[in-house]
Amino acid sequence: MLQAVGVTSVRRAEGRPAVDDISFECLPGQVTALLGARGAGKTALVRLIAGLDAGRGVTYFRGTPLHRVSDPAREVGLVLGEVPGHPARTAGGHLRMLSAAVGVPAARADDLLDTVGLGALRDERLGLLSRGMDRRLALAAALLGDPHTLILDEPCRDLSARDGAWLLGRIREHATAGGTVLCATRDPKEAARFADHVITVDGGRVVADQDVKAFARTRLRPRVSVRTPHAARLSDAVRREARAARRSVEVVAESSSLLSVYGSSCPEIGETAFRHGVLVHRLTDEVGDACTAVAPHPRVPGGEAVAPHESASAGSPARVATTTPSPELARGPVALGPVAPGPNAPESAPRIPPPESGGAPPATAPQAGYPHAPAPQARPATATAPPADPVDALRGADEAPAVRPGRSRSPRRALRYEVRRLLGVRSAPLITAVVVASSLALCVLLARGGAAPRPSVLVAWPGFLPLPPAAFGAGLIGALSFGEEFRFPALTAVRGVSPRRPGLLAAKLAVTAAAAVTLAVLAVVADAQVLRLVHGADLGALRANWADLGIRWLGLCVGCAWAGLLAAAVFRVTAAGVAAVLAVPVLIAPLVEFALLGPAVRSIAGLPGRLRSAAQGRLPESADPWIRGALELVAQPVGAAMVLSLSALICAYLFIALRRRTTW
Repeated sequence: MLQAVGVTSVRRAEGRPAVDDISFECLPGQVTALLGARGAGKTALVRLIAGLDAGRGVTYFRGTPLHRVSDPAREVGLVLGEVPGHPARTAGGHLRMLSAAVGVPAARADDLLDTVGLGALRDERLGLLSRGMDRRLALAAALLGDPHTLILDEPCRDLSARDGAWLLGRIREHATAGGTVLCATRDPKEAARFADHVITVDGGRVVADQDVKAFARTRLRPRVSVRTPHAARLSDAVRREARAARRSVEVVAESSSLLSVYGSSCPEIGETAFRHGVLVHRLTDEVGDACTAVAPHPRVPGGEAVAPHESASAGSPARVATTTPSPELARGPVALGPVAPGPNAPESAPRIPPPESGGAPPATAPQAGYPHAPAPQARPATATAPPADPVDALRGADEAPAVRPGRSRSPRRALRYEVRRLLGVRSAPLITAVVVASSLALCVLLARGGAAPRPSVLVAWPGFLPLPPAAFGAGLIGALSFGEEFRFPALTAVRGVSPRRPGLLAAKLAVTAAAAVTLAVLAVVADAQVLRLVHGADLGALRANWADLGIRWLGLCVGCAWAGLLAAAVFRVTAAGVAAVLAVPVLIAPLVEFALLGPAVRSIAGLPGRLRSAAQGRLPESADPWIRGALELVAQPVGAAMVLSLSALICAYLFIALRRRTTW
């Protein structure tokens, strides 16, 4: 069950929130349609309910607020449009990457690909998928954690009739198995076909909360609305004249003074009222949005909220809101053919039958995967929301609690997720190939000139370049590691995961460092082989000092990779990471050399031995070269600038990532 109480978005610049105090509930075993025209607030409401945006109010999922759900990805599945994945990643690779974020085995991803009909396209790239296939993959990503609740934002928009029917059939199967489904749509005919309950929003407010029978009767058929103090007399007169004329006319008493007449016209009703001496206060033709309004859920002491669910059925009083018909919703009559009724659906509720392949389990027996899901049940007249927090109970009746984005967790298997993310596209192999080729070309040119020092020749670092190719390539890989998370926010589909959490940061640091070390070693080994083959150079002099040089070289490459990674994480763009990598030798290193590394700086000669004696002999003498190399790296202008840059970026990252309102 999903229950939204007083959900309100942040007030916009023009002074009116996109979502204003909306309350409703979705029962398990039913499909609830959230209907509204463009700009009505559907998407904003869906994002608030899913915890993606901050606002006010509270949403309960089976009695628990989302920010207290221990594993949101296994409670809520989201389909928010197209798959937000890298277009060069394959469908299977994308889903296996997300399976590591959810914490399910990769076999689950392969099974879901077969379930949604993409088994033969698992090696197809996302950028080449059609819109229908893309939407199927989005549904598979939402079902990875086997969630109880599915929330979809216009899933059938721009789809063909066949793909739309398939998708709605899968949604119906999920509800039949005991799950809860909330689906936003702008097409009233579509809502009447697949939903059990329809909630209409307009201008950020709920204007109608109806079962599908009342919705199809009041929203999809033209009618004559008559307001008269003698509704019973006029109803009898219209029925008698219709029977006498053998015409099909239906008269529905919306309230004690309001009638809806189907199959007639304003002149005919006016003439009937005149002949029988019935006073008429209002006589209008209506189609579409003149519908039942639902009052906000009243707050009661103790933090509970009572949600009324009176539908506009015949013979029951209804609160009527006078609204302007929406041109998208006022589409005139529609012929609804015979279809098979679903569980708990009214007798006249049209429905799309489930797909032929794979029969759905009976509605009375919850399916495996929903062990605690109750069987579908009829919607009660009133429902009471779960108790709110004790602090919320002390708030005023007019003040709703703040909606905070749900707990943003790191992927369950962060290291596996990051490895699959890095190797799932060609960026890293392509960067490696370009770096090795550039390094070989520069190495040959420097060795041919004969003026450059041998270490600079080996790492291909001419004086006119701020960084050697391997260090710059490592920084680019690091920048892409976080830049792609924000350019292609694949983790948005996995509820409860944020790309800025420290757990994911640790995994990215480890994988990026491994990639940087691999790139540095490949470049040096390739350069050494070229020097030996082309110039017959002897590298024996470098072997005697290989520890110091190796520490400096690996530290430079890893530092560049981490600088690019952290800068891209802080500023949410890859270009910022690349700029941070280049700023270290170009801007920060000269400033550090001018301010800190003057003639007053003492030599570090003998410091490794003093450190070993301070450690009471626990450090072996073989560690002296490594300690000396690390200290000399920090003592260099570029090394000191790198340390300062990384320290500042780590502080900025922690300041942003550990805030309570951190979201995608």
